Amino acid sequence: MPEKSKKVVTWEQAGASSNDDISLGDRVARWSSFLGEIKWFNFTMLVLIPFWAFLQVQSVIFYPKTMALCCFYYFITLCSITAGYHRLWAHRSYSASPLLKYLLAAFGAGAVQGSIKFWVREHRAHHRYTDTDRDPYNIQKGFWHAHILWVLVKQPKKNNRVDISDIMHDRIVVWQHKYYFIAALIMGWALPALVAGLGWNDWYGGFLYAGILRSFFVNQATFCVNSLAHYLGEQPFDDRRSPRDHILTAIITMGEGYHNYHHSFPSDYRNGIEWYHLDPTKWMISALDWAGLAYDLKRFRQNEIDVGRIQQSYKKLEKKGRDLNWGTPIEQLPTMIWSEYQKRVGAGESLVVIEGIVHDVSSFRQEHPGGEIMIRSALGSDATGLFNGAVYDHSSAARNMLATLRVAILLGGGEVEALKSPQISPST
Repeated sequence: MPEKSKKVVTWEQAGASSNDDISLGDRVARWSSFLGEIKWFNFTMLVLIPFWAFLQVQSVIFYPKTMALCCFYYFITLCSITAGYHRLWAHRSYSASPLLKYLLAAFGAGAVQGSIKFWVREHRAHHRYTDTDRDPYNIQKGFWHAHILWVLVKQPKKNNRVDISDIMHDRIVVWQHKYYFIAALIMGWALPALVAGLGWNDWYGGFLYAGILRSFFVNQATFCVNSLAHYLGEQPFDDRRSPRDHILTAIITMGEGYHNYHHSFPSDYRNGIEWYHLDPTKWMISALDWAGLAYDLKRFRQNEIDVGRIQQSYKKLEKKGRDLNWGTPIEQLPTMIWSEYQKRVGAGESLVVIEGIVHDVSSFRQEHPGGEIMIRSALGSDATGLFNGAVYDHSSAARNMLATLRVAILLGGGEVEALKSPQISPST
């Protein structure tokens, strides 16, 4: 007999209602398959250990000095990701001295986000295949997939090859990748415990607060670049892909929140390009440049930046314009002869000719700022001169409103020309 096929259960199916009419054996098989989809090492590092730490801190005093260490180490390790892993190695937006590279590699390991090699490869794939199935943290699969599930759950193999040969010739990257796990444990958890322990005898607090929980929040901040920065904000440079700019994301991520700009101009060492943009990573790189530790800071040409901004502004205006009433296009209007125009006015229709176009002003008679008497005086005649300055030179707003009242083109273009023209019936 043929072998019974094994049930394949996806992550989403695992959450199916318990009311499903399935046997206990099938239910066990379903959850067994579901648990088999979890990357247990990542799940332990990113979920289980931080959860244990949150439980422990209920009985561990949070000393002010330990809090200060947390804040300082949070800034250093997160900036080692944003300024090091991201802007230096992933995008080569500036060059760094060997000393700075060693520091960024060491404290970047303290963020506990994987080696530079792993991080850069995934990030370059994200830029190359943004919003597609080849994007490692594709926001189209949902906020939580982009934020954290992509590292907690096994993903289908993707044909998303990218070139990382440049960083593989960097001996510091090779060194960090080879000893990453040791470096992560020492720099991520052991060093904070050592500083707090030797400094003010708070070994356990340093380990929990400045070690495990600090790295947890650094990870969540970095993950926000993959999720929140593709979900919340404006798109001033390009709306063909999901990246967005938002001040909240910039605050959380040390300046990475100007993500629409970054995806448009990834080689720029800045994310926030205006002086008022909150981009601590940019300021840190500038300070390192002043100190001689960083150099060759790359800026995209201002002309292309301005062109991109203006193109997107035009695009937004055109999109908004499509929702507005601009009136019937002149080329789509029917024609009307002068005698018909006067006949219809005599029959009670509120029609006015201005610049060769017949307008139905019945809906505007009572709203006319000059009073209804002025409107009545123009009915059945050519009011072009009155409209253009003989009585009042109307504003652009008035002309825009008038365009919405178009009903026909006057054959001949005006009263004088109409009187000279042969009387052609509409059916001719």
